[in-house]
Order: sequence, then structure tokens, then C-alpha cells
Amino acid sequence: MSTVALAPSDLEAPEARLIGAARQRGMGVFLLLAAVVMLFGFGFGTPAHEETTFTFTAPPAIAVSPLNMAARPVSIVLALVCAIVGLVLILRRKGRGTYLIFSFGIMLFLWSFLTWAARGNSLNFEAMLADTLISTTPLVFGSLSGIMCERSGVINIAIEGQFLAGAFLGAMIGSWSGDLWLGMLFGAVAGGIFGALLAFLALRYGADQIIIGVVIVAFCTGLTNFLTQEVLTPYQTTFNSPATFSPIAVPLLSKIPVLGPVLFDQNVFVYLAAALLLAINAGLFRTRWGLRVRAVGEHPQAAETVGIRVLRTRYWNVILGGVIAGIGGASFTIGSVGEFSADMTAGLGYVALAAMIFGRWRPFGALGAALLFGFAVSLQSFLAVLNVGIPPPFLSMAPYVITIFVVSGLVGRVRPPAADGKPYLPE
Repeated sequence: MSTVALAPSDLEAPEARLIGAARQRGMGVFLLLAAVVMLFGFGFGTPAHEETTFTFTAPPAIAVSPLNMAARPVSIVLALVCAIVGLVLILRRKGRGTYLIFSFGIMLFLWSFLTWAARGNSLNFEAMLADTLISTTPLVFGSLSGIMCERSGVINIAIEGQFLAGAFLGAMIGSWSGDLWLGMLFGAVAGGIFGALLAFLALRYGADQIIIGVVIVAFCTGLTNFLTQEVLTPYQTTFNSPATFSPIAVPLLSKIPVLGPVLFDQNVFVYLAAALLLAINAGLFRTRWGLRVRAVGEHPQAAETVGIRVLRTRYWNVILGGVIAGIGGASFTIGSVGEFSADMTAGLGYVALAAMIFGRWRPFGALGAALLFGFAVSLQSFLAVLNVGIPPPFLSMAPYVITIFVVSGLVGRVRPPAADGKPYLPE
């Protein structure tokens, strides 16, 4: 008598479909509520004569005229369109494109909000997009680090600590030597060392990976704070005054209106993050190496039986993930700020983990979440300049609130690699 084995995904499919339909309706309701805010808050709540001017810092060869918008009529029209999009999500059957439709509704809301917030002023939209990309870059490095580790079955909670180590050593070596590339290299080495420590304790001794990660973060935080006070502060000029990488304009592409300066006139960290994003995505899903990594993360016993060396694969992936996180840490100092300060990463290592989960352990999915957070950070700084009347503490916490909302409300049920976080002891 034969039996048919059902996979867990087969058993949970009806429930998953039910949850998906409920989440889609919830998205529709959310857009309807957003439309009400747009209509009465940004539309009828705004004087009819107030206008918003969006400016663009265009390349000299191509002139882009400022865009003037009347805040009230624009918000009213956008509110009506957003309400229609919300009704579409509520009434349509569950299918592909739900997140794309919802994202369109969110873009309508943001457009209305920016028009309302900058009324009577001018807002450099191109500068906001460029600032968004700069804020996104460390998160891309961090999420790629998490993907490299967790796709092979090891949880990397230590990204925040690797960020701090990379930022500290990148600034110190870059300042002392005057060579920014050497600073980036040492930042990568710092991240790789703590990646190797995580791999050694988790794989050699089977220690709890989450606890190890938390301990590494605490150790890196304390160590960098101590060294900042004892070394960097007394010898600021020698050890904590590095230059930063200058933007590199890509010929022709940087002359594209609006998007050209944003995407193709950036520093080396932005280009490196984009290259790693493409390389890791192709490597994981288009190569034999990626198939082996994913096999180790899903079913290490089966992978071992076909000749894949599970522990070696995990060691290399975790160390490489640490190297990537270390480069992301260096981008905080020699890529942007130009000096190291205590706790300067501000918990972004954990946000990178959230971006990884939002992206379902896929590089381009994580990029979407990182861009959302980066836009929230950029929006916070621009709103502070525009003086819109929102208390500064609320502006400061807005990016993190948006991250919590997205991960808890939009991601839904996600399935990590089956062997993620589980020690493997070869027989």
C-alpha cells in the first residue's frame, strides 16, 4: 500500500490563500483611509492659493524647468485616484500584481504629502532622490550580508556589530594612511573577522546563533566606543579625519535628466552595492554555486549525501557575508560622513535584517525595502528643513515606524530557508 506525502506548503495552501486575500483587502482599506487624509487634510485643508515648486538640479547640457503645482486641486485629484486604487484591491480577486497596485497607491499618497508639506516653498526633488540612494546603500550591503549567511543556513544578527567595526577601522585607516581604498579594505577585513568568529562559534561548537550575534554586537559597540574615547578623540586629526570618496560621473548616462545625476554620479560605494546586488542575485539563482548554497540552507543532510561539503560552504558564506557588511560599515565614514562617532550606525544593521525578510531572502526584494527606508530617512531630513510643524522626535522615529509597519503588515507569512539557524552535525 503506497502513501502520498504532502509537503507543508501543500497543507497550508488554503490558509495561505485566505490570509493573502485578507491582506489584500486590508491594503485596500488602508488606501481608502489614506485617500480620506489626502482629501480633507492635504486637499480641503489647504488654502486654494498655495503652490508647491519642485526643482531639479539638472546637468548643464539639459535644462529641466521647475514644476509648479497647486496643493489643493492636486491633492483632491490624487485622493480620488487613490480611493479608486483602494477599491480595486478590495473588490478584485487575489492574483498577481497586488503589491504593485498597492505601491502605486502609496506613491500617490507620497506625492500628495510632498505637495502639501512643501506648499509655499520649493523642494529639490532630485536632491531628495540622491539622498535616498545614499541612505539606502548601507542597507543594501547589510541585507546582502544577511542573505549570504541565511541562504546557507546561518542567522547573522551581528550585522550591526560588523557595521560598527567596518566604519571604525575604515575611518581610522583611511585617515592614518590617507588612502581611502586601504580604509575600505580594512573595513572589509574587520567585518570578515567577526563573520569568521560567528561561523567558528556557530559551526564548530553549535552555539546559539542569535545569542552569538547579540554578543558580537555588544562587543563591537563597547570596543568602538572605548577606542573612540581613548584613540580617535585625542588624536582626531591623525586617526579620525578621513576624506570621503568623490562622486564618479558615468559618461553620457550622468547627463540623463533627473535620474542621470541620481544614479550615475555617485561614489564608489553606490556602484559597488549595485554590482554586488547583481552578482549575488545571479550567483544564487543562476549558477551551480548558488544551487549548492541554497541546498545547504534547505536540507544539509541531503546536500551532504550528494557530495556538497556543508560546513565549508557555510564557513565561506558567513565570512563573505561579514566582509560585505564591513564594506557597508565603511560606507558610513569614508563614503559619507568623513569621521567615526560612537553608535553612528544607529541600529541600521537590524533594519537591514528587516529589509532581507521583507525581500523574502532575495536581493532585489531586499533592495525594495532598503529604498523605502532610505526614502523615509531622506524625507525626514527634508521635512525638518521645510519646517512643516511636525515635532522633530516624530520625524526621527518615522523611518523606523515605517519599517515596522512594512515588515509586520505587508510581508505576511514568509518562509526562511528550512535549515536557517539549525546546527548541523555531520555523521
